[in-house]
Parts: sequence; C-alpha cells; structure tokens
Amino acid sequence: MRFFLTAVPLTVAFIIAACSHSEPTAPTASPAAASTAASPAPGKTAPANAALGSPEWYAWVDRTLAVSDDGHGPQAGSEEWNQAVNRKLGQEAPQSQPGSAEWQQAVDALLRTRVATH
Repeated sequence: MRFFLTAVPLTVAFIIAACSHSEPTAPTASPAAASTAASPAPGKTAPANAALGSPEWYAWVDRTLAVSDDGHGPQAGSEEWNQAVNRKLGQEAPQSQPGSAEWQQAVDALLRTRVATH
C-alpha cells in the first residue's frame, strides 16, 4: 500500500510535466536569424497599424482564416463574408452584429491572440 501511495503522485507529476507547454530556448545566433526563426508563417502576421475595416485588415483576416479560396469567395466586408468569418471562428465567433465595429474589434483581438500563440 505504501508503494501505491508513493507511485501514484509521482506518476501524476510525470504526466503533468510531460503535458506542460514550455517555450524552446532560442539558439545562439545572429539577431537577424533569431527574428526570422521566431516569425509566424507568411501571411499570418497581424498587420501592425491596419485600421479595423481597412482593405489591409480584411485581407489579413481573409488570409488568416482562409475565407476565400485563391480570391474566389465573398467580397471582404460583405454580409456573406462576415458570416463566413463567423463560421470559421465557430464557437469563438463574436456575439455582436457581424460587420459592426464591435464585431471587427472582437475578431481582430481573437485573431491576434491566435497568431501570437502559433
């Protein structure tokens, strides 16, 4: 019985340690190489100063969620496009009116969080 009381917590600790997320250590290389290695996939980088609802912002959301297929799809910002964005976001989709300023702000915040964590 004593073995069981010792082994179970130890096993649980190993499982938790194995499942926990840790950031890999950065290799010691030039700053340029480090910034290239840390950058997200092309096209997924959030626009730094794009105004919500701007063509640049719509293009970024479209690329990030793959709403359009090589330019074939609803026009960015249209009601159909907004609904497609909501479908892509699934349960995380904002509850505000699709296309509204509040909706755009919520979509932007959600996608920036996703891009930052991947």
